[in-house]
Amino acid sequence: MLTLIDHHFGRFINRLEGSSDSDIFLAAALVSNAAGNGDVCLDLESFAGEVIYEEGENRKPAQCPPLDVWLKKLDNTKSVGRPGDYRPLVLDGKNRLYLYRYWNYEKRLSDSIMLRIADDIGGIDTDLLKNSLERLFPDIPEEEVNLQKAAAVKAVFKRFCVISGGPGTGKTTTIAKILALLTEVEEARKLKIYLCAPTGKAAARLSEAIRGTKVNINCSSTVKSMVPENAYTIHRMLKTIPGSSDFYHDSGNQLPADVVVVDEASMVDLAVLTKLMEAVPVRARLILVGDKDQLASVEAGSVLGDICNRGDLPKYSVKSYQALIGQIEHPSGYKLSGKPVLSDSIVVLQKNYRFSGSSGIGSLSRAVNRGEADTFFDIIGKNTDERIVWEEIKNRNELNCSLEKRIVEGYKNYLSLDDPEAALDSFGRFKILCAVNKGPFGVDAINGLSESVLA
Repeated sequence: MLTLIDHHFGRFINRLEGSSDSDIFLAAALVSNAAGNGDVCLDLESFAGEVIYEEGENRKPAQCPPLDVWLKKLDNTKSVGRPGDYRPLVLDGKNRLYLYRYWNYEKRLSDSIMLRIADDIGGIDTDLLKNSLERLFPDIPEEEVNLQKAAAVKAVFKRFCVISGGPGTGKTTTIAKILALLTEVEEARKLKIYLCAPTGKAAARLSEAIRGTKVNINCSSTVKSMVPENAYTIHRMLKTIPGSSDFYHDSGNQLPADVVVVDEASMVDLAVLTKLMEAVPVRARLILVGDKDQLASVEAGSVLGDICNRGDLPKYSVKSYQALIGQIEHPSGYKLSGKPVLSDSIVVLQKNYRFSGSSGIGSLSRAVNRGEADTFFDIIGKNTDERIVWEEIKNRNELNCSLEKRIVEGYKNYLSLDDPEAALDSFGRFKILCAVNKGPFGVDAINGLSESVLA
């Protein structure tokens, strides 16, 4: 379970303390391990009393102490501080142990978000807004609530806005229309808009999607020309400093931006998002777009999922709802609070335009997101959707035999095309997704198989 770097860090903290206390070693090693696995902190309650290592050859058993004992030892350890202390480790009031840097990033991010949601943007021509909303986001008769319109209203009035939704829920279409809406209602300002994403591939997809979507938006050609198409990676937008983890644009040298849209925000880790938010002026609009149920970033911090509170629907405060009251119907079941809260800035798109909620794919995706394994296999067993095929693979040879024909069939059209644009479009229509990178069922092995089949 623990890696060499975890052991090294545990021994380092013990050396700072001038002791060999195994409980302090385990706390330090486990918080290092948590960071390596993408978690920003260690929940001591979850590990208290747990056996980390059974006794084995050349290895002593290792077991975490009871929580009260552990907390008392950590409180008496000079390497461990409370929130606000400058120590290698930070223990908060909810029995969570942090590496200082991640506690610091989390605190700075939290402060930045709270500052942005404290008040709304004023001076909006509401008549112009209403006319633009009706044209760009027309209501759909069978829908009780037009959540795309709700997202648009929030993007107009909020300095911090999160738009989440699964594949096919219209996130990119919504963003393209929101940019057109903002351009119309803020026409006099000639907004400086930045589009960005965490990776080059995601930025290229965003550029392509905005370019293809804005053609069909119901607005003037002038407005369309003002909606940007070029997206940057976050690192390119903020401008990296060689040999440093910092950026040229930071809290002291902010972006000259009025609107910043971050696509695929679930892939952005805690450190990068903190630096991004500090580099965006507080008076600007910051819009995060992504799927809260998607796999989190590789580095520590599942920020988008935590902001959206995973499966919970957002609630509207009275203040936010009053801004929406003339635009959308009351979302049945949502509760109202009297003060600005983070959920006022969040909209989770739910209607899927690629497949219906009752389809096999829709049912399976909900079961996966909820972690309902029994439901998943029940759907597979009773599946009548031709688009879903379940095939048990017992070993690598079976996998290779199963995939070879699919690989040839999937790339056959691509290999026969002479037009580069058509070939690239065809190439993107066939994909093999792997759950892991290494091993016989991993990305490396499947890429090798594909190369040998197509050679």
